[in-house]
Amino acid sequence: MTARSMLTRRHWLHEAAALAGGALGGAGFARAQAGRPFTLSYGWVPMAGGNSPVTQYMINKKLFEKHAASFGYELTVDYRTYPAAAPQVEAMAKSELDMAMWGNTPTLRAIVAQQPFSLVSVAEGRLRFLLCTRKDSPIRNVQDLKGKTVGTLLGADPYNAFTQILRYELGNPDPAAHGIRMVHLPTLPEAAQVPSGVDATLAIYPAFLKAQAAGTVAIMNSYGYTESHYDGPAGKGAGILLPSVKNSPFYPDGYYLHRSFRVVHNKLVEEHPNLVLAFLLAQQEAVSILSEADPGAVSQLVKSYWGLSPADGAKVVRDEVVFRRGWAWSTEGDALSMLATGKMMAGAKIIPEPVSWAQIKSVFERTAPLVRQAYDRLGEKPGLPEFQSVKAGDLRGLPSWEMRRWKDRV
Repeated sequence: MTARSMLTRRHWLHEAAALAGGALGGAGFARAQAGRPFTLSYGWVPMAGGNSPVTQYMINKKLFEKHAASFGYELTVDYRTYPAAAPQVEAMAKSELDMAMWGNTPTLRAIVAQQPFSLVSVAEGRLRFLLCTRKDSPIRNVQDLKGKTVGTLLGADPYNAFTQILRYELGNPDPAAHGIRMVHLPTLPEAAQVPSGVDATLAIYPAFLKAQAAGTVAIMNSYGYTESHYDGPAGKGAGILLPSVKNSPFYPDGYYLHRSFRVVHNKLVEEHPNLVLAFLLAQQEAVSILSEADPGAVSQLVKSYWGLSPADGAKVVRDEVVFRRGWAWSTEGDALSMLATGKMMAGAKIIPEPVSWAQIKSVFERTAPLVRQAYDRLGEKPGLPEFQSVKAGDLRGLPSWEMRRWKDRV
């Protein structure tokens, strides 16, 4: 039986109604028998995108524990919240964290540092990044940023998204080439607030939606569309596709191909592979169920973090690539996001040289057989043609266990 068929539609509607009312958060499960005790540390970023409701649903329903029990483990998951990926990278380097969630930028840094980790699955993707300012600001388009101060989370995906907007809108990804001074803002909510000392910021969608009430406005987004404060060569107001985005290799994803991955320490893969398999089964069960749910209700799973109404929260959920797909298996297209990002980072001297295709493939190799096992156990959904669909609106490709058929890349 697939995860998608575990709930009838009537049962799911009942669950969604309870979810919207905040009543989904404490249900456990009954272990049939005691298993091998094991405690696993698990990092996540609740202020980010689609990983947040998926992880919270797994916590509420104890899905990881349930699937681990089927492999003979009495699992305790030590869920740890983080403001971003960087402290998770540090914790895993010190063997203080078993599983984490990293975006492309910290993942590439970890590859360069030869840290002992592997990628398990897609945690989230297509997170909308927005160029923000204050409602009374004269900055109305990217050209207006020249000579200004811009704040964001430096060394992370928001900064990389910003440099790609500069690349295709202004012809050079280096902020200094345009007289732009960059300021590090350590948290995602802070960037959305456009604090004093900066003229504009690069923020993520959940934090921006919450900050609108305090006067934050958006000029454009990483998908290549204008937002309400835009006034420039393309016209005025929201919803205009900026011509430069079509020059990006990531189009139709936008200027930047955002993906974040579930990461596991190699020691766990080697010593407890069935726990990695249990995680894959748990994550896919959550993704399958939430993909069919009301987006506003899904967003209320993390209302305490996002602080959004169902109407605004639904906007974030509808953007999420794992919900659009209905599955979290990593594909060649997701891997390509790192290859292209690595070239950008090398060009900006963030890393000494681009990360090779062989290096990127290597972080999928240990887990690919386990991903295939999870896929087989869940009914081989979706079929291979859907992995390769060119009409899906996101960059896909063959899954990680078909890596031998991935194209050679330079």
